[in-house]
Amino acid sequence: MNAPTNIQPVSSQWSEKRFGPDTLHWLPRNSDSAIDHIPGEDGMPVIGNTLEQLGDYRGFTNRMVAKYGRVYRNNSFGGRSVALHGPEANELVMFDRDKIFSSEQGWGPVLNLLFPRGLMLMDFEKHRADRKILSVAFKPEPMRHYAESLNEGIRDRIGKWSGKTFKFYPAIKELTLDLAATSFLGIPWGPEADKVNKAFVDMVQASIGVVRVPLPFTAMGRGAKGRAYLVEYFGKMVPERRDGTGEDMFSQICRTRDDNGDHMSVEAIVDHMNFLMMAAHDTITSSITSMVWELAKHPEWQDKLREEMLAVSPAGEGVGHNSLGQLEMTEWAFKEALRLVPPVPSFPRRALKDFEYGGYRIPAGTSVGVSPAYTHMMAEHWPDPEKFDPMRFSPEVARERHKYAWVPFGGGAHMCLGLHFAYMQAKIFFHHVVTTHRIVVAEGYAPEWQVLPIPRPKDGLTVSFVPLA
Repeated sequence: MNAPTNIQPVSSQWSEKRFGPDTLHWLPRNSDSAIDHIPGEDGMPVIGNTLEQLGDYRGFTNRMVAKYGRVYRNNSFGGRSVALHGPEANELVMFDRDKIFSSEQGWGPVLNLLFPRGLMLMDFEKHRADRKILSVAFKPEPMRHYAESLNEGIRDRIGKWSGKTFKFYPAIKELTLDLAATSFLGIPWGPEADKVNKAFVDMVQASIGVVRVPLPFTAMGRGAKGRAYLVEYFGKMVPERRDGTGEDMFSQICRTRDDNGDHMSVEAIVDHMNFLMMAAHDTITSSITSMVWELAKHPEWQDKLREEMLAVSPAGEGVGHNSLGQLEMTEWAFKEALRLVPPVPSFPRRALKDFEYGGYRIPAGTSVGVSPAYTHMMAEHWPDPEKFDPMRFSPEVARERHKYAWVPFGGGAHMCLGLHFAYMQAKIFFHHVVTTHRIVVAEGYAPEWQVLPIPRPKDGLTVSFVPLA
């Protein structure tokens, strides 16, 4: 696997105008013929297979694998790419032993205009250095503080949902944004937090907008405006937070230093906070929603989890950081929900070197993708894959599986930095819900799910939180 010798910086027309000024080091796009030797489909003129993927991602993927195998060529979302499927492909791309795959150049076309220089948009040594600095905010002492904040906010909100039938997805989305404002930023709920939350919502919506330039009255235009607001908002607060003693994530990152004893630059802190907020709130919203749906369909699992939870802490009191590890079965149930509905259905990368996989030589510059959503439903790794069965994650069962058969948080160097925060938030949330309520849905109710870009129930998921007698 030799590095190509003919790589030149990409032209500013392809790079800077489309993805921002930090992309001139990206590899040039391959000619379409570079992957002609890989079987696949180009779909319709201009849009390729984009609409079929958006309409039924799993159905499209299953059809392509059945027809072409677990390595195929696809044309969607603006260009040709190669899709690789299965745990071995996940390990190759995510573990990336030979530093073949760029996360920056994979995610960049989608995120770079709105979330530049976020952790997922960094590679290799720069990624390692910044990840080490940011990890300070996820150590035990800060996590204990976040747990206190989460318990308080979740307890209050569930009290307002008690006894009601409501659309769960927009409600939990609002809650996770409010919780992020307190745990991540250390600002109280109110008008200021509302402005911050609106800016984040506009940025996330812009990341999947059809128009990729910030024109007025477009999603990208609103997203660019939201980013400008947050850059100013975070930037002016850094000196104050750096000199303070706040325990929120923003304050922790402002005060941390690198191996040379230097603080992160204001610009770097702003970019990382923007990205961490985006990465945290949309994925945890999706994950908690999918677990609420599974528990509503399987009330016997509500009973099992309730018994475990009450052995750890009384009803309605929540659970502290030091007791989270005792909620073992709750964690298995959350993992199973993540298996059935991974919050990031596919992971894009870009090959920086030629490589071989599945009998094909794939050239440098090729966009490459792996699919947790496909791998998580492979019957050879997950018998009866459509069934909700948290016991799949009991130690004696899990140890027999391929390490990369379950990858909702990615893997390798880019394993999600906030995965323990996600576990903590989910456990605290469900402890407050399940120990005080039954989650109920109407008989025969079966909402449709939109899978891309992040899964969500199309109708918002109508549920009832019925107080326990």
